[in-house]
Amino acid sequence: MNIIYSRAATDEELHQILNLQERNLRMVLSTQERQEEGFVTLNHSFEMLKKMNDACAHCIAKHESEVVGYALSMLQDFKNDIPLLAPMFHEIDEVLEEKDLYKNYIAMGQICVDKNFRGHGVFRGLYYYMANQLKDDFDAIITEVDTKNTRSSNAHKAVGFEVLKNYTSNNQLWEVILLKL
Repeated sequence: MNIIYSRAATDEELHQILNLQERNLRMVLSTQERQEEGFVTLNHSFEMLKKMNDACAHCIAKHESEVVGYALSMLQDFKNDIPLLAPMFHEIDEVLEEKDLYKNYIAMGQICVDKNFRGHGVFRGLYYYMANQLKDDFDAIITEVDTKNTRSSNAHKAVGFEVLKNYTSNNQLWEVILLKL
């Protein structure tokens, strides 16, 4: 399977990210699919996705001409632009201050791999590519995972993410996790 990793550069790639996102939203998947395959929580608008991409291009995995995976880059500048993520940034800032850890981090806003490409190293490849692309500009990649999304939590830990803390927001228990660059 020939997978090419790159940074999102076109509106077409951004639309493909949104299409993949929509197919994997928690609300459109059955309970069994959510448990076995994982899910994404947030549905981005094209405008916000493009604004984030213009600030720090997202990492994508492509097979032929199709986006089959993505890892969204979210600079700290966006912490107030997506209300659902404001609690995450608050928790990140609090735990980093408390533990005197990396202040120069990037948030991975969401990662998703097309169902037909799971189990082929695309998730690991996206993070490897993202880490290599961003290591000169940031000290860490930080994100959060819904603790009910065990597939995602386990996959993140397998590539080296460490749990910083758990917290509750919007009636969900989240893990704030960090990957040192």
